[in-house]
Amino acid sequence: MQMDIHQILKKLPHRYPFLLVDRVLELEPGKHIRALKNVSMNEEFFQGHFPHRPVMPGVLMLEALAQAAALLSFETLGVTPDDETMYYFAGIDAARFKRPVEPGDQLILDVALDRMKAGVFKFKARAWVGDALAVEADLMCTMKKITPSS
Repeated sequence: MQMDIHQILKKLPHRYPFLLVDRVLELEPGKHIRALKNVSMNEEFFQGHFPHRPVMPGVLMLEALAQAAALLSFETLGVTPDDETMYYFAGIDAARFKRPVEPGDQLILDVALDRMKAGVFKFKARAWVGDALAVEADLMCTMKKITPSS
């Protein structure tokens, strides 16, 4: 299964400048997702990180992986999140940054579902630029019901 930006926007609550998944290239519910983030010089974070040599912040690479993981979770459960459901990070382990990600790169997000139990999802996540590994981490995420603000 694939998703374009319009389908992604229906699933993720994130919006510019924080939406970090541009396209889903492949998704097998309960197994894995392969998604794409086009890294553009127009990204707001490059103004300060770093003006002399722009590099995508590592925390945003992890966030991109978590957003891909969220899409995998929603498809695995067969749900579309609503205003009363939030998807949160529950943990990040073994994060390693292997290569800088710069403007013009395409970040390929590969996330595999390791296990899911009691509403907690564990993933093995990696992001690549071409054949080069940029970042890898074990992610834990969970969905929580929230009370809408009045």
